[in-house]
Parts: sequence; structure tokens; C-alpha cells
Amino acid sequence: MPATATYTTSGYWYDEDRVGAVDVLNLFRRYRAADERMQRRSRESMQMGDNDLRAMRFLLQSRATGRAPVARELAELLRISTASVTALIDRLVRAGHVVREANPDDRRSIVLRTTEHGDACVRGTLDRMHHDMMAAAERLDPAERAVVARFLREMTEAVDRGALAEEPEAAAAARTPAGV
Repeated sequence: MPATATYTTSGYWYDEDRVGAVDVLNLFRRYRAADERMQRRSRESMQMGDNDLRAMRFLLQSRATGRAPVARELAELLRISTASVTALIDRLVRAGHVVREANPDDRRSIVLRTTEHGDACVRGTLDRMHHDMMAAAERLDPAERAVVARFLREMTEAVDRGALAEEPEAAAAARTPAGV
């Protein structure tokens, strides 16, 4: 959807008497479309696929909390086979974004860590957007943040319920950690 698209309160899926709610849902759709465009631009600029970028985000979050995940965790998160996760990790290692290290807790496995280069690559692409998003959230007062948080939780639950009704494997996806 182009950034210049006009969003009316006329609801295709919703009754006309719920104009305020339709406006909110249309703005939410507009945000999702903008997010999808940003994700596509990010993947293209970093020359990564969707799973590669999701893996980097997960590994960077893990790094920030002092965790070093193993390949199996990444495969479960992305819902891909061990062979596919190995190929994904190989790509990220070749690109200099990730290193494999011996697992200090289990010598039979390896842990994955992002490199400074991988961190800089992702930050260079996404920092400005994250800064702008944080600024927008910080402009809300605590009561407004609570309302937005409740709305987003309820929207997530509504979408998950819809996915669960359509796809049996969506039940596992609904339990995927937030933010990944």
C-alpha cells in the first residue's frame, strides 16, 4: 500500500456506526503496511532473507541479555529444520554477522553470538527508525501507554485466535516469544 494512500472511515469489514474504531483499525493496518515495507527495505539493504533478519534480531536480543543460544533454539523459533538452520547460520557466518563458539555448558554443542560487524550492520539500518519509534512511545503519558499496550495485546490475541482457527500449527506459533 503506498504511503500516500487515503484511509477513509468507511469500513469494508465493519459497520458504519463504529467510525472511531474503524479509524483505529485502518491506522493499525497502515502501520503494519509501513512496517512490512521497512522490513523489506532492511532485508534488501542487508542482503538477508526474512529468516536471516529474524535470526539476527533474536541473536542480538539474546546478546543484550547475556544469553548465547544454540542452533536448536533458533530452529525452534523460526520453525525450520536443523538442516535449514545450519544453512542459515552458515550464511550469517560467511557474511561476518555471527560466530559459532564452543558451548561452555555442553561441549557437544555450539553457541551462536553476533559479531560487532553484525550488530553494526543491523543498527546502521534500523537505529533511526527505532529512535523515532521510541520517541513516539515516550511522548505518550503513562495512561496513554497503558491503553495502547492493552489494545496491542488484545489485537495480538484476536489475530492469534483467528490464526488458530485456520491452522493447527498456528497454536505453536502463538507461543513464540514476543518481539521475534
